[in-house]
Amino acid sequence: MSRRHRAEKREIIPDAKYGNVVLTKFMNSVMYEGKKSAAEQIVYGAFDIIEAKAKSDPLAVFQSALENVMPAIEVRSRRVGGATYQVPVEVRPERRQALAIRWLIQAARSRNDKTMVDKLSAELMDASNNRGNAVKKREDTHKMAEANRAFSHYRW
Repeated sequence: MSRRHRAEKREIIPDAKYGNVVLTKFMNSVMYEGKKSAAEQIVYGAFDIIEAKAKSDPLAVFQSALENVMPAIEVRSRRVGGATYQVPVEVRPERRQALAIRWLIQAARSRNDKTMVDKLSAELMDASNNRGNAVKKREDTHKMAEANRAFSHYRW
């Protein structure tokens, strides 16, 4: 990490089908080895399944899933006089989004469905209904922060 100046943010082009920047970030996180078209097929395929099952706008389901997975508070390690404390801190909006995307994809990959399209659609539907492993991960993060609230005076 450079100490001279902060790295400038790259401009992300909205996706072709829905014109959504967050969806592009999601696709880029799904992507393996630069295979963007494969990632697009997975995400759009999952959206088609969501549209068929939920009978609602898949983008709205995606947005609600992200909202339900975004953590508001997390713990960070802080060394004070030889001891390391887990200090609860609020999460910046960009990091909240990045964590939610990462947790959704991680939870989808660990599911036991047949294809990644099925896994992703099921995880997005679960997350939009406040269920699933990604939401559980957010709950665990919040519990950890709540348990370490006594160390919040070490916040920096």
